[in-house]
Amino acid sequence: MKMIATAKAPAAVGPYSQAVAAGDCLYLSGQIPLVPETGLLVSEKIADQAEQVLQNLAAVCAAAGGSLAKVVKCTVFLTDLANFQVVNEIYARHFGDHKPARSTIQVAALPRGAAVEIEAVMYLQ
Repeated sequence: MKMIATAKAPAAVGPYSQAVAAGDCLYLSGQIPLVPETGLLVSEKIADQAEQVLQNLAAVCAAAGGSLAKVVKCTVFLTDLANFQVVNEIYARHFGDHKPARSTIQVAALPRGAAVEIEAVMYLQ
């Protein structure tokens, strides 16, 4: 097992790692839309938040030697499913033709007032 960390994604806001490599998989902790350099929410706009979350996920994938193209599963958490379409469009742009398995769940709240969080599993081979 190996812990993965990068300054190109926000530091963990609790007692956990940005990602953990175990066997052939990298388990990425949920990313919220914090700007890595400031640790602050990127903005209140859902489009900006989704963009930042996916950039953060890509940075953690890269720190482990991979990319979003190697992600096999995502879980998307939204505080309002009315934002599904906007998040889906940005998600599709980042993943392109690659379509990992995915679940989307509405939750009551997310850390730091975020409207979206995404966790993922990446194949390391």
